[in-house]
Amino acid sequence: MNCTFKRKLPIPKELKEQYPVKEEHAKIKAERDEKIKKVFTGESDKFLLIIGPCSADYESSVMDYVTRLSKVQEDVKDKLLLIPRVYTNKPRTTGEGYKGMLHQPDPLTDSDMLKGVTKIRKLHRRVLAETGLTSADEMLYPDNYRYLSDLLSYVAVGARSVENQQHRLTASGIEIPVGMKNPTGGDVSVMLNAIKAAQGSHTFIYRGWEVESTGNELAHAIMRGRTNSQGQNISNYHYEDLLRLSEAYHEKGLKNPSVIIDTNHANSGKQFLEQIRISHDVIHSIHENGEIRKLVKGLMIESYIEDGNQPVSGTVYGKSITDPCLGWEKSEKLIYEIADIL
Repeated sequence: MNCTFKRKLPIPKELKEQYPVKEEHAKIKAERDEKIKKVFTGESDKFLLIIGPCSADYESSVMDYVTRLSKVQEDVKDKLLLIPRVYTNKPRTTGEGYKGMLHQPDPLTDSDMLKGVTKIRKLHRRVLAETGLTSADEMLYPDNYRYLSDLLSYVAVGARSVENQQHRLTASGIEIPVGMKNPTGGDVSVMLNAIKAAQGSHTFIYRGWEVESTGNELAHAIMRGRTNSQGQNISNYHYEDLLRLSEAYHEKGLKNPSVIIDTNHANSGKQFLEQIRISHDVIHSIHENGEIRKLVKGLMIESYIEDGNQPVSGTVYGKSITDPCLGWEKSEKLIYEIADIL
């Protein structure tokens, strides 16, 4: 093989023993998981906001953000469940650039995955212990999930990973909601096939084991827009898109038909301020049609402390070093607006 095996990383069991979750925090997670699950099964009419930085870059500013979010959660708890985006992996189309905290625990230094895998566990653990919130993260590497399985309440499979069989099969063995994004080309049937696979039972290889999964009935769709053959962004959050998705769900006979609308990426053309308008547009569709109300379980919003983004070498505290995000003042206002109009 044309590669170097640098060192053996600790297995998840070892890292969990070194950085355990306290019993009282495990109880908080279990309670949060149950509330979130009931949204997807239709037993709860709460609305989800999966909200936070494009990428969890610096622990201090991420914790600052999530602490602010936890205070707002208390105010809107009758209407909304806030799930902080603590995305510790950053997929790259070409493989170049900052790849997230797992790879680079310090964005300005070289990759160190031993430090990275430890740091991401400690960060998610801090979020739970200090704010009472439980996080969402992206499953860039299926093998990585077990390092965080006792801390996460939501997992996303990205647009570039949704066709990968290992992601689909791993999702079938996860007990929390797993969102499957439509691929970058926008083929909804690919996303629905991923959901069908994740909802089924399978036997497969995982971390050197032969495992059997029972299926994840909480696997669901994330609509993030698409890019056409000319490189143009085409949104897919509109009223007609949601009705077509509802029909496709029922044609496939999938369980717990659900969708989260990603308000950024190709839906906004990465114009981060558009996330405000898109959020209102989706909620208008919810009010207009009962089927859409049943289908749409929440929104995914890229939000940080400061508006926009900056280079990796930038020095503005709480400003994204990856995709542009909605700043805190606008985000807080939007959360309260969503709670008021639901």
